[in-house]
Amino acid sequence: MLLLAVVAMAAASVHAQLQDTPASRETFDCPMRYLAMEYAAELQPWRPSVAFSQLAAALNGTPEKPPGCTVEPAVSMGVAGGSRFRHAALAAPGPGSVMLFVDAVHGSDSNDGSIDSPLLTIDAALAASRKSPGYDSIVLRAGTFYQKDTLVLGAEDTGLTIQAYPGEEVWISGARPLTGVSWKPYNVSAGRNIWQASLAGMGFDGVPGLRYNGTRLIRARFPNSNPETDGFGATFNAAWTPQSAPRVPSVQIDLAQPVRNTSASMFQTFTAGVGGTCDRFQPDAGYWCSVNVQGGGSVIYFVPTAMQVTQSIVPNTPYKNASTAVIQTWRPGHWASWMFTVADATFNASSGTTNFTFSAGGFQGSRGENQGAETYIENVFEELDAPAEWFYDENSQVLYLWHNASSGTAPPTDGTLVVPQLRHLINVSGTQAVPVVGLSLIGVGLRDTRYTYMDPHGIPSGGDWTLARSAAVLLEGTEQARVSGCVFERIDGSAILVSAYNRNATIQYNEFYYIGESCIASWGNTEGGDIRLPEGYGLDGTQGNQPRFNQILYNWAHEIGIWEKQSSFYTQFKTMLNHVEGNVVYNGPRAHINFNDGFGGGTVIEKNLLLNSCRESGDHGPFNSWDRDPYIFDGPDGQPTVVKQMDHIRSNFVIANYNSLGAVDNDDGSSYYYTYNNFFVYGGGGLKSDFEGHDNWWANNVVAWVGYGLHNGYGGEVGQPGKGFLEGHQPRFWGNKVLLNSDGPYALPVCGGVGKTIIYENEVFSPTANISECGMALAAWQKLGNDQGTTASVYPSVDTIIGWGKQLLF
Repeated sequence: MLLLAVVAMAAASVHAQLQDTPASRETFDCPMRYLAMEYAAELQPWRPSVAFSQLAAALNGTPEKPPGCTVEPAVSMGVAGGSRFRHAALAAPGPGSVMLFVDAVHGSDSNDGSIDSPLLTIDAALAASRKSPGYDSIVLRAGTFYQKDTLVLGAEDTGLTIQAYPGEEVWISGARPLTGVSWKPYNVSAGRNIWQASLAGMGFDGVPGLRYNGTRLIRARFPNSNPETDGFGATFNAAWTPQSAPRVPSVQIDLAQPVRNTSASMFQTFTAGVGGTCDRFQPDAGYWCSVNVQGGGSVIYFVPTAMQVTQSIVPNTPYKNASTAVIQTWRPGHWASWMFTVADATFNASSGTTNFTFSAGGFQGSRGENQGAETYIENVFEELDAPAEWFYDENSQVLYLWHNASSGTAPPTDGTLVVPQLRHLINVSGTQAVPVVGLSLIGVGLRDTRYTYMDPHGIPSGGDWTLARSAAVLLEGTEQARVSGCVFERIDGSAILVSAYNRNATIQYNEFYYIGESCIASWGNTEGGDIRLPEGYGLDGTQGNQPRFNQILYNWAHEIGIWEKQSSFYTQFKTMLNHVEGNVVYNGPRAHINFNDGFGGGTVIEKNLLLNSCRESGDHGPFNSWDRDPYIFDGPDGQPTVVKQMDHIRSNFVIANYNSLGAVDNDDGSSYYYTYNNFFVYGGGGLKSDFEGHDNWWANNVVAWVGYGLHNGYGGEVGQPGKGFLEGHQPRFWGNKVLLNSDGPYALPVCGGVGKTIIYENEVFSPTANISECGMALAAWQKLGNDQGTTASVYPSVDTIIGWGKQLLF
């Protein structure tokens, strides 16, 4: 007992010393990570304990973590042995309603659908439900439902609930099991274990992917890598042929009205192009098809048309048949990844060079360039040279697989190998005039859709993103739709798309895991301005054909963007008045939350835990936004306006690690953001707003261990006397606590002019409190009447900083 008392006293003494010791980034880092675990458990305590173990592993696996800290989840975190699904109790059917049970293992479609006589397929249950006048429930029993076709739901399915039986694990899969095939050895010597099987006459719609025991296998590629564990993976560098066709649209559209006159000169009027250099998109129109684009690195869209590699770079060239190949490459700057299919390949024997001419692709982002960057090539037979790789010959319909087992061991035929076939698992399609109302999907697993990165993509609005208008679950023309307690796993496209007219959709309590593109995307339509613009691509949104009042609540998302690297947990295009709260998101290639435009505003982002974003991309942050093209929408008074309501970013815990510029990147004209009461950690800077982004307010945030607290540029420049914002529209930065990595400037504002950045009453901390602003010492700058009330001090203790975080978050 005496020894224990001495140890306790010693620990207390050390803690007391730490309470009085100025923090460093190294001493702060581990307590900060434990605070992240605590906050996740506060937000979603019902998650299984394994979820918190995975989160701890993500916190432990980051490159900036100093040695000597290993995060362990508390025993009390999560539910031991708990389910990844959040089920709902079965509700008694109302008058005229039926409850239909479906069992993929023991059911039969000749049964009546009762609990003792269940149906076999969801399609049969849906057909039976449509014969009932009431609001029905389809209850799925344990097992996997391999859907042959997409479940298409319409207005006749209003009020329908599809849910898992409480306590049972149910999956809806877009794959087809590889049963009934005959595997034959192809090369099972010298340590190889490659087998072949003919799929001719079996009705497969190609082989766009392959799963074994639920895990993605690897389409034959060079260099070898596993996209689930390695991200974009091993690469090579190539030479490129720039686009030679004219880099102009067929139709240039510049509207003189309306004018968004809240900025001094940029992003005031609507511009777009149609056709020409944007023929790759569908529809072939958008902001980046215009010759009058503005912003950082602004040029009209174009992409390379061919790639050249030598045998010293890709040793297995020339390929016997390169027309199957897919070229995957980064756009320079890692703003997006591009995919190209190959029309033909020619080999120059004297130089050992293969020229790959592209047939399609490069539309997976809207920002053009002459060349790609880091690259790999896949879907070529000669690159089938490693365990777990496969290749499908479309012409002969033969599948080749290096089965990861001892040489001579054939792949299984018991259904553990499956081939993704469907793009959509559930398509809910109503209209604004006749919506689908009150449809619910509860406690179900959804998995194994095929990739969509080579499907047609559109430019939704003026941000950098493009998108395929598809997802595993597509909601269009709905009211009060609900997706709750589900697990989306190994979806090769996007998981959920909220498209066009939707009101009051709720997406809550779900888990998203190993998603090929984005977890949730929300994309509205606008009309008018010029009859040459395609439907849905005008500037007027007052008809209301957009998602509004939607709730994205308490979801858990990780391992995002396996294929398309310009992807997020949540991204929105021409939508407004939404609520994003309580989500835990980690391990993604780019921003976790992205706003592609400034349509409408009024969205609240609060109480989220975001970490490990921007793991593979650059020039971005955990939250990113753009606002380049103005739109017309109805304001709070119901009248048309081009001035959005404030979007609110509050009470979030954001670790802006990896390649993040800062916690919040309000890029290119992004305006009317009120960011307050957040705990922001790491990044090049805390908060960024540039290219005439105005009316952005930052208040009462903790911004810890950054290069600067604020980067507030005008026309891409900072600290330029004489260049200011319009009077009454200046950005404001007040009441924040900023902990800098080193002494020096704590903010990079617009320093002069009538409309200079408004800064006051911040607390700034650095190693020696030697702080500057606008090119002079803080005290000297304040003597000129600037930045009144701001103080400079040495670092406080770790306990003090963590205490600030808890005050903001809990």
